[in-house]
Amino acid sequence: MAKSKQEQLDKIREKILKDNVSPELASTATQLVFGDGNPDADVVFVGEAPGKNEDLKGLPFVGAAGKFLDEMLAHIGLSRKDIYITNIVKYRPPENRDPLPEEKAEFLPYLQAQLEVIAPKLVVTLGRHSMDSLLPGLQISKCHGQPKRYQGQVYMPLFHPAAALYSGGMRATLLDDFAKIPRVLATI
Repeated sequence: MAKSKQEQLDKIREKILKDNVSPELASTATQLVFGDGNPDADVVFVGEAPGKNEDLKGLPFVGAAGKFLDEMLAHIGLSRKDIYITNIVKYRPPENRDPLPEEKAEFLPYLQAQLEVIAPKLVVTLGRHSMDSLLPGLQISKCHGQPKRYQGQVYMPLFHPAAALYSGGMRATLLDDFAKIPRVLATI
């Protein structure tokens, strides 16, 4: 019998632990932050790496940036139960530093496996690190809010919600870009 998407995702999660991915990062983190949401979602949001709140709760985007993400989802008539959300790197980097290229590379196959299982219509990258891992060679300042088809998948790069916490202009940009998601979904 075919395994449910959730069972397949649980297997990927177990495999990360079994494969001892990024042991240095794991040793400084509280726990693995794998992903959360609807395994049948049409939209998957991919962030960079868990922060302090995420590390403590074991869920992605639960801090201030997560609250803003929830607000933006509500603006387009979606909630967390409609989407799936994860990060490239599944452990919190020490002091919330940026994930290193080799850390992103180590986790990328597991992220790709997650995306294969969920098979979303649209993958929204949140921030430069997420975009670089899935859409190499682009500049977020030039392509944010513009859907891109790459290797059979439609992606939409957005600025990271955390950026809006420090800049009012960025908040407006993110809200505008976010408002395009339903149209993009409708055209796919």
